[in-house]
Amino acid sequence: MTAFIVFTKEQTTDQAELDRYSAEVGASFPGHDVRFLATYGAFEVLEGPPIEGSVILEFPDMDAARAWYKSPAYQEAAKHRFKGAAYRAFIVEGRSV
Repeated sequence: MTAFIVFTKEQTTDQAELDRYSAEVGASFPGHDVRFLATYGAFEVLEGPPIEGSVILEFPDMDAARAWYKSPAYQEAAKHRFKGAAYRAFIVEGRSV
């Protein structure tokens, strides 16, 4: 079943680290079957605390999503995201329609 990784940026703490993450994260995608569904577009929070933005990535299944997230290339870039902002991230199974 299709899997989606959802990132929500809750609070920026170091913009320079996020800029570095943005510059490096692209190198983590080659070799992974990923589709970008939403990347920091307009949004409206309907419930819960405010967020600064969101990204939704689609993968063929949970294993493929985990493989990208746990890949050395992504983890190398992600260390800058961890330093630059508080995020919430999760994988969820679903159907792409």
